[in-house]
Amino acid sequence: MAAVLLALPLAGAKGAVGAAIATVVVVAFFTISHVAVGYAAKVSPQTMMLAAMSSYVLKILAVMLLISVLNNVTIWNPKVFAWTVLALIATWIGGEIRTTLKSRTPYVDDPDKTPDDAASSVPETPADRSG
Repeated sequence: MAAVLLALPLAGAKGAVGAAIATVVVVAFFTISHVAVGYAAKVSPQTMMLAAMSSYVLKILAVMLLISVLNNVTIWNPKVFAWTVLALIATWIGGEIRTTLKSRTPYVDDPDKTPDDAASSVPETPADRSG
């Protein structure tokens, strides 16, 4: 919303439309990726990486499609769109970095636990008993 309000006096109505489209695109793309990766993280780390890479490729293809569709449209200002996208991406990533740093999530394994302790806490499956 701030981008639209900033673009309106600087670039006119076309700039505001470009900023609005950029805002919708960036928020939609990052929200979809966040939800997809968050859901995949519950499954496994490998699935999380697959979801992250897949959403990245789909976003690139969607942006290419969006640019080709809106290439000859004169209702918006493409420069304002581009600068707004860059500013919103930097803001979003900065927010994610800040959230990650403030979350205090431990990322180091507990040195008191040995690999044998971790293996003994894993429940035995029927396939393990057959051998």
